[in-house]
Amino acid sequence: MKRVLICTGLLFAATTIFAQMSPHSGPPKSPPAKASATIAGKTITIAYSSPRVRGREGRIFTKDGLISHDPHYPVWRAGANAATTLKTGGDIMLGDLEVPAGTYTLFVDISDPAHWALIVSKATGEWGLSYDPTKDLGRTPMKMSKPSSMAEDLTYTLTSDGGGKGMLTLEWENVKASVKIRAH
Repeated sequence: MKRVLICTGLLFAATTIFAQMSPHSGPPKSPPAKASATIAGKTITIAYSSPRVRGREGRIFTKDGLISHDPHYPVWRAGANAATTLKTGGDIMLGDLEVPAGTYTLFVDISDPAHWALIVSKATGEWGLSYDPTKDLGRTPMKMSKPSSMAEDLTYTLTSDGGGKGMLTLEWENVKASVKIRAH
């Protein structure tokens, strides 16, 4: 009888442990993603988590939309989960902002739907909702347009246009925002 109780207890404990270790059902809601380009020999990388629209079209960037629930609204963490990270292997210009080689966190000021501003923060390694304006390296205006079709996934694109020039673009829902890159 004692052996049966011990075996039953061990079986119960093992079942509980394995149940807790089982993978989540389905893929993550905001999977990790990365964009990278080399401009004038300098590698630039953006690492982020890519949220999905998931039936919320027209309700992402509005004043009462999804982003408005972030504690630093109208500053958006420019991704999901952990902070969106910019890493540059050399000094670059993002729009009119001088960005020395290093690692930074990206945010976007979306207070004016027609005129977004990309924010480059010197703070790194935090969760995406931890925005402190005193740590800003600076801000630069973004060129606003509409994607060719509704962008279900948040996507960053870095492109090299040759001659030390390139482009950083983010697209999500019905918004496309970009800023020129120059490498010195």
